[in-house]
Amino acid sequence: MKLNEIKVTNPYLNLDDEFYDRVKPDPLFKPHLIHVNKYVAKTLDIDESELETDDFLKLLNGEFQPEGSDTFAMCYAGHQFGHFVPRLGDGRAINIGMIDKFQLQLKGAGKTEYSRMGDGRAVLRSSIREYLVSEAMTNLRIPTTLCLGLIGSEHEVRRERIEKGAIVCRVSTSWVRFGTFEYYAANGMFKELKELADYVIEESFPHIKGNPDPYKLLFNEVMVITSRLMAQWMSVGFNHGVMNTDNMSIAGLTIDYGPFAFLDDFKHHNVCNHTDVNGRYSYANQPAVAKWNLQALMKVLSPLTPIEGMEKLLELYDRVYARYTHYYMCKKLGLEGTVEGDPELIDEMYDMLEKLKVDYTLFLRTLSHYKHKGDRSDLLATALYHEPMNDWLDVYDERIKYIDPTERRNQMLNVNPKYVLKNYMLQEAIDKAEMGDFSVVDDLFNIAKQPFEEHPEFERWAKATPKEFRNQRLSCSS
Repeated sequence: MKLNEIKVTNPYLNLDDEFYDRVKPDPLFKPHLIHVNKYVAKTLDIDESELETDDFLKLLNGEFQPEGSDTFAMCYAGHQFGHFVPRLGDGRAINIGMIDKFQLQLKGAGKTEYSRMGDGRAVLRSSIREYLVSEAMTNLRIPTTLCLGLIGSEHEVRRERIEKGAIVCRVSTSWVRFGTFEYYAANGMFKELKELADYVIEESFPHIKGNPDPYKLLFNEVMVITSRLMAQWMSVGFNHGVMNTDNMSIAGLTIDYGPFAFLDDFKHHNVCNHTDVNGRYSYANQPAVAKWNLQALMKVLSPLTPIEGMEKLLELYDRVYARYTHYYMCKKLGLEGTVEGDPELIDEMYDMLEKLKVDYTLFLRTLSHYKHKGDRSDLLATALYHEPMNDWLDVYDERIKYIDPTERRNQMLNVNPKYVLKNYMLQEAIDKAEMGDFSVVDDLFNIAKQPFEEHPEFERWAKATPKEFRNQRLSCSS
């Protein structure tokens, strides 16, 4: 499909005017294309030949409006670090329309009604981080928003210093957040609350339409997919950093990448957001915070369905999360079925990794190549000391002795990535990009596209994070 053949729809605009603010993008000065995701373009049925045209650059800069486009920003509220903020919204994101079931949004395209004291802009460093990690999460098979393309500019943006403005074109099947529901419930707008719930059911959960109590089922769907998402994050060592309710997708997607991190040394209470002084959004707290956010959602849905029914569903959260976690971790350890002692084996692995300051991704990838009662030297080389790891491996050897070694190895290599995009890698890409060199962006995109492959030319990025770059904390603007 050519760009001039694109026809977008805007079903969200069928809701009450209170749900959004119509606003035009404010293009960046002297934009230039940094990267385009041809795989997402293919999903949108955009011809690859169009991706290098001036019109494509204009599309990402908000200058080219597809047929049917009626650009807008969305309104919502949210609990930020546990404190309710009654009115937030898309302060720097502008929706340009839907192609099939995919909604396109420009992040960094200028001020909206919800910008508050902000300028509506995104800077190059944060845009590179979101662009690359979206692709990484996609290929780690974790539900996420996508990115179509990334542009830079000569547009000056003031943060702690003067930086260059950028826009990332984000793509998602839904942009509705827990906080969207909170806005209408907090304002007593129960008619609009029902409209929103019906819209979300149509958009993300059409299979529950027509049921006697669709809003209870809606909560159940969100509870299950949120628990699964938390288990997936934890299984790959992903720390989101800002799990406010306005950053929680109603469709169970990873959304709004800010000061995220993939673990360097394994730390249960890793904190990647320097604003998070109390560690509310630490790595280990993520499942509990998700449950807290679901409780907030449950309360705002109570005008639509009895809260007692949702409370019973929420009581199942811990069990559902535990089952997903056990499933993913058994896959990562190459275990068949479940036997007595498996949960303890997994927990003891975590404790051993933290005690020895072992790189989480490197350890599991190395373990994937380990043979029953085989050479342990590569594994032991990941740790400061040998004894706790040897003790754990003795138990692991006993557990895997009847499992087919080839099947175990293949299973583990399929779920244990060799590469995740750690913050020091992303910072290298940012440093180069700020000097006009986007080669590392290209390299990391290729790694993100195939995280389970070997990539001998990028072997240095498969090693443990250099000590001087480990466990850094970033700002919410990162």
